[in-house]
Amino acid sequence: MSGMDILGKARRLESRIAGALDKYAKDFVRSPGGREPLEIVHAVLDAVEQQVHSGGRGTRVFPFNRIDVSIAAPTPEARARFQSLLEGDAPLADRIAERLRAAGSAPPPDLAVAVAYPERAQDSWRAPEFHVEFARVEAPIAAAPETPAAAPAAPDRLEITILRGVADQRTYSFSAVRVDLGRCAEVRDSRNRLVRTNHVAFTEGSGEVNETVSRRHAHIACEPPSGQFRLYDDGSEHGTGIVRDGRTVPVPRGARGVRLQPGDEIVLGEARVKVRYDATRTPRRP
Repeated sequence: MSGMDILGKARRLESRIAGALDKYAKDFVRSPGGREPLEIVHAVLDAVEQQVHSGGRGTRVFPFNRIDVSIAAPTPEARARFQSLLEGDAPLADRIAERLRAAGSAPPPDLAVAVAYPERAQDSWRAPEFHVEFARVEAPIAAAPETPAAAPAAPDRLEITILRGVADQRTYSFSAVRVDLGRCAEVRDSRNRLVRTNHVAFTEGSGEVNETVSRRHAHIACEPPSGQFRLYDDGSEHGTGIVRDGRTVPVPRGARGVRLQPGDEIVLGEARVKVRYDATRTPRRP
């Protein structure tokens, strides 16, 4: 065999090895469909939102209470990256619940979310990186308790007055379990899909104060069974706080929020509102 033949074979073998290593590296870093883990998580949330439909009279309904998510993770490292996203400070179940609220549908109280990480995608998957299955699971009928449980307290009527900034109204009044606060009445994504409706809406383009209010700034939630109100920061850019007795209580981003008291002033960036409600009508936890 001539030297040229040997050299040619060696180069072809080197090319095949390099191609195999390049393919392995791509599979290691990215998903089968070429998307990063965070992009896949958002795609899963989009798939969940697509199941929300009109329930009549302006309501939005999510008809399932069980979601099974499968995400292809070809290596232990890939699985670890997904687990850090979906099982850390912002679990997938919390992300799904927030997406459903933003779509105008209350999450089912018995919602269960399960995540599996197979090494490879199945032929039946609609996407190369993940698959989502939805189900409605009926709870088994339990024996009637000897003593009926107390019904959750109805929300107090919550009054919100604008102190600083320009909103669609000066004073709002609600009897709802959740009130969203932000800039613009409707918040849409890059595809012009409605992702949130602000109940207290600061007007777009109405001065520097309003510009410090994020579109998805904060929300107030009434917690059963006590009926108490809590304020949550929804990832605002300029922060959220509560002015009470001459001092400011910061509201950190996260799941716990801060309990409100009648007469509290809520700071949204540089804007400010005041809340009033009758704290004596329903029992409160200490």
